[in-house]
Amino acid sequence: MTDRIYLSPPHLTGGERELVAEAFDSNWIAPLGPHVDAFEAELAAACGVAHAAALSSGTAGLHLALLLAGVERGDEVWCSDLTFVASANAIVYCGARPVFVDADAATWTIDPDLVADEMRRAARHGRLPRALVAVDLYGQCCDYPRLEPICAEHGVALIEDAAEALGASCGGRPAGSFGRSAVLSFNGNKIITTSGGGALVSDDAETVARARFLATQAREPAPHYEHAEVGYNYRLSNLLAAVGRAQLAALAERVAARRRNFDRYRELLADLPGLAFMPEAPYGTGNRWLTCVTIDPGAFGADREEVRRALEAADVEARPVWKPMHLQPAFAGCTALGGAVSAGLFDRGLCLPSGSSLADDDRVRVAGLVRGSRGGTAEG
Repeated sequence: MTDRIYLSPPHLTGGERELVAEAFDSNWIAPLGPHVDAFEAELAAACGVAHAAALSSGTAGLHLALLLAGVERGDEVWCSDLTFVASANAIVYCGARPVFVDADAATWTIDPDLVADEMRRAARHGRLPRALVAVDLYGQCCDYPRLEPICAEHGVALIEDAAEALGASCGGRPAGSFGRSAVLSFNGNKIITTSGGGALVSDDAETVARARFLATQAREPAPHYEHAEVGYNYRLSNLLAAVGRAQLAALAERVAARRRNFDRYRELLADLPGLAFMPEAPYGTGNRWLTCVTIDPGAFGADREEVRRALEAADVEARPVWKPMHLQPAFAGCTALGGAVSAGLFDRGLCLPSGSSLADDDRVRVAGLVRGSRGGTAEG
């Protein structure tokens, strides 16, 4: 019998216990506190921006980012088609209509040429979106040197969904430093975790201050509980911020470990016909949060699902890449700009176990199972 290999399990540093104990000893176990303040400062520094607001989830951050960009009921918001559902859900929370934009086959992130063409067409018809949510996919930044001027030209707010990309870079700038604001996730499967949590980061002090205000139930500065607007309970607790601080201190090591996973898988599997790895964009360096491959069944000898089932039968967790939003029943009827690239990646794409604590024996075992699945019987 062998232990189950998970897709992307949490990886503790050992320092979490000490910082959490400090929070208990100081009685700062309620929401907010000194660890939240320190975590925000450390996050801002890691993202190369001036300000950060620690939140209960990345989804909360996306919701606030859209509200702060002025998104209102009835607006259109364009969004990467190939993404986790939270990117689109937050648009609906605002009462806006999502429009899904196809991926670029060369990077798997939102296609900047398609964005440029469709935005110019929308401008001619007076139907520009209020905002664009660009998703940094599987640890790879979008092509922001292309997207930023397009959005600026048309007055469209650019929001960076960097939930999967902390520690990545684009053009020498860190993930989280692009757009009007950016959003991070610290869910249990991310490159660092607070078990559950997220953040909104920005160079704009007013944006982040407003996010903090709305995230703490929009409480006015009065001795009693005074509320002139509707707010949200979106702030991160001091205990979870303590966990996040220990995790963030190891970010460079976690990125290096994830990139080693990718390099080792490529070394073990690159010779297989019909199997290709997610490309790395020439404009930046990804954190390789997950190692993703595409499988051409005709050349490989098995389709993506056959490979995934072979891995699952051996107690190895692997998952298809994100199902595009335009194919999700919840968004039936929403407009999609393109979609064939995203649909093809979903049809052929598979995420391999990529935890930063993954041992080389585990990588070798996974590779053997993938290799063996071609003939219907897995090795390993």
